[in-house]
Amino acid sequence: MEKLSFELALKKLEESVEQLESGELELEESIKVFEQGIELSLFCRKELSQAEGKIQRLVKNLGGEFELLDFEV
Repeated sequence: MEKLSFELALKKLEESVEQLESGELELEESIKVFEQGIELSLFCRKELSQAEGKIQRLVKNLGGEFELLDFEV
Protein backbone atom coordinates (compact mmCIF):
# COMPACT_ATOMS: atom_id res chain seq x y z
CA MET A 1 0.00 0.00 0.00
CA GLU A 2 1.26 3.48 -0.83
CA LYS A 3 2.44 5.74 1.99
CA LEU A 4 -0.75 7.23 3.43
CA SER A 5 -1.57 9.48 6.30
CA PHE A 6 -4.24 8.28 8.69
CA GLU A 7 -6.57 11.02 7.48
CA LEU A 8 -6.18 10.11 3.80
CA ALA A 9 -6.62 6.40 4.53
CA LEU A 10 -9.79 7.12 6.51
CA LYS A 11 -11.15 9.28 3.69
CA LYS A 12 -10.46 6.52 1.15
CA LEU A 13 -12.09 3.98 3.46
CA GLU A 14 -15.21 6.15 3.72
CA GLU A 15 -15.29 6.44 -0.08
CA SER A 16 -15.03 2.65 -0.40
CA VAL A 17 -17.96 2.21 1.97
CA GLU A 18 -20.04 4.70 -0.03
CA GLN A 19 -19.25 2.87 -3.27
CA LEU A 20 -20.21 -0.48 -1.80
CA GLU A 21 -23.40 0.86 -0.24
CA SER A 22 -24.48 2.46 -3.53
CA GLY A 23 -25.03 -0.97 -5.06
CA GLU A 24 -23.89 0.33 -8.44
CA LEU A 25 -20.66 -1.68 -8.73
CA GLU A 26 -20.28 -4.91 -10.66
CA LEU A 27 -19.45 -7.98 -8.56
CA GLU A 28 -15.74 -8.04 -9.47
CA GLU A 29 -15.35 -4.32 -8.78
CA SER A 30 -17.22 -4.72 -5.47
CA ILE A 31 -14.78 -7.44 -4.41
CA LYS A 32 -11.81 -5.26 -5.37
CA VAL A 33 -13.18 -2.25 -3.46
CA PHE A 34 -13.98 -4.49 -0.47
CA GLU A 35 -10.42 -5.86 -0.39
CA GLN A 36 -9.00 -2.33 -0.56
CA GLY A 37 -11.34 -1.34 2.26
CA ILE A 38 -10.05 -4.17 4.43
CA GLU A 39 -6.45 -3.06 3.81
CA LEU A 40 -7.35 0.54 4.65
CA SER A 41 -9.18 -0.56 7.78
CA LEU A 42 -6.17 -2.55 8.98
CA PHE A 43 -3.87 0.39 8.25
CA CYS A 44 -6.10 2.79 10.22
CA ARG A 45 -6.35 0.37 13.13
CA LYS A 46 -2.54 0.02 13.21
CA GLU A 47 -2.05 3.80 13.09
CA LEU A 48 -4.54 4.33 15.92
CA SER A 49 -2.89 1.64 18.00
CA GLN A 50 0.52 3.25 17.54
CA ALA A 51 -0.85 6.70 18.37
CA GLU A 52 -2.52 5.39 21.50
CA GLY A 53 0.83 4.02 22.66
CA LYS A 54 2.41 7.47 22.28
CA ILE A 55 -0.25 9.53 23.99
CA GLN A 56 0.63 10.73 27.41
CA ARG A 57 -1.26 12.91 29.79
CA LEU A 58 -0.05 15.44 32.24
CA VAL A 59 -1.35 14.98 35.78
CA LYS A 60 -0.71 16.69 39.05
CA ASN A 61 0.54 14.32 41.72
CA LEU A 62 -0.18 14.60 45.43
CA GLY A 63 2.93 16.74 45.99
CA GLY A 64 1.55 19.36 43.62
CA GLU A 65 4.04 18.58 40.87
CA PHE A 66 3.15 17.62 37.33
CA GLU A 67 4.27 14.34 35.83
CA LEU A 68 3.78 12.55 32.53
CA LEU A 69 1.87 9.28 32.65
CA ASP A 70 0.93 6.90 29.87
CA PHE A 71 -2.58 7.46 28.60
CA GLU A 72 -4.94 4.58 29.32
CA VAL A 73 -8.35 4.15 27.78
